[in-house]
Amino acid sequence: MQNLIQAQRNFFNSNATKNIKFRKQQLQKLFDVLKDNEQLMYDAIYTDFKKSSFDTFTTELGLVYSDIKEAIKKVDDWASIKNRPTNLLNLPAKSYVIPEPLGVSLVIGAWNYPYQLSFAPAVSAIVAGCTVILKPSEIPENTSRVIAKIVNSNFDSNFFKVVQGGVEETTELLKEKFDKIFFTGSTAVGKIVYQAAAKHLTPVTLELGGKSPAFITQNANLKIAAKRLIWSKFLNAGQTCIAPDYLLVHESIKDKFLNLLKSEIEASHFDTKNGNYVQIVNKRNVERLVDLIDPKKVYLGGNYDAGNRMIEPTILDDISFEDSIMEEEIFGPILPIIYYDDLDEAIAKVKEMPKPLSCYVFTKSKTSKNKILSEISFGGGCVNEAVMHLSNPNFGFGGVGDSGMGSYHGEEGFKAFSHFKSILDKPTWIEPNIKYYPHTPLKLKLLKFFFRLN
Repeated sequence: MQNLIQAQRNFFNSNATKNIKFRKQQLQKLFDVLKDNEQLMYDAIYTDFKKSSFDTFTTELGLVYSDIKEAIKKVDDWASIKNRPTNLLNLPAKSYVIPEPLGVSLVIGAWNYPYQLSFAPAVSAIVAGCTVILKPSEIPENTSRVIAKIVNSNFDSNFFKVVQGGVEETTELLKEKFDKIFFTGSTAVGKIVYQAAAKHLTPVTLELGGKSPAFITQNANLKIAAKRLIWSKFLNAGQTCIAPDYLLVHESIKDKFLNLLKSEIEASHFDTKNGNYVQIVNKRNVERLVDLIDPKKVYLGGNYDAGNRMIEPTILDDISFEDSIMEEEIFGPILPIIYYDDLDEAIAKVKEMPKPLSCYVFTKSKTSKNKILSEISFGGGCVNEAVMHLSNPNFGFGGVGDSGMGSYHGEEGFKAFSHFKSILDKPTWIEPNIKYYPHTPLKLKLLKFFFRLN
């Protein structure tokens, strides 16, 4: 680990990665090798948890390709020196900001979208001019091996290297000093990463999770709300950090909305054979999810096949904030529904919980929409949609509070792996003596005047 990190530091200090042409070449190479190995990646992820080629492209590789294309197109602008106004006190002078890469970066990926959550932050690091050590999740083992094969057989390890392994290897990596750490995963592990980074004063981006609520008000378009919520919740069998974790439904539409949810699940035919459903990633998570299903509150579903790691889409009815399923992020195909009469009370309950990664609002009421969006703190979200904000490359993506810190994608990703040097550039042909000794009442009066104008 130490030799690898030192080799990357030496390469970074050679200034090779600061060259914009080099960054573009590496990004294009990544694009090409991913394209060349698509079938290999499809086969690996299907072996790990029966994810179809369709879902793998639309929720993972397609997003990575989009990130790479945008980075190549816009890196010249992102990395350019930006002029800033010079205040009166410093005239005559020029003021500008120079973006520079932070250095050697560690990217720790997550298992639920193993390609997207490994390569997308790596793209951000490369476009910023950093070297990259990528540690993909070991849980989907075939996918992890493919990621390592693709990168390590095509890139110089001094620039871009995949390190495989589990907790032991990650722990060893975190003992070392990096210039940037990017982690995607649970809040609990995020705290461990943050503590390790603090020992070296290493800046971090933490992409975590949380219980993301979805509000459905009494005047929402219920049919569209049901359609979009069922798709977004059961995509990847609910193993999505920004999936709607639970619904807050107005009491007056209770029965009608339940029927619409049921109809939409039945019409969707969720099944790995149909390419729109996946296995739960491992046995431990199957057991954890099954324990969250209260048989007395099952409205639909609830059945499971532990041997095949399958849990059918499940709706739990008449849940309260005190139920055990509300104590942790679900991260699976179980959808609890809480009913409310008073929107203020519902908002207050959500605000008592840790800040969520996402929040979704389904309503035709501008007042209700603005109230929820302004009063609840969350990472990002949608109005009359769910999950799809992640697909907009013009947004930064990230959490707040327990759901994370920092953001990435597009220019925000470039910024996450960059430092911005502020430069005051003064000529030498003139030097007013107002700041120098001796101090006089006139000089003080002039300085006060200049500060007021600033």
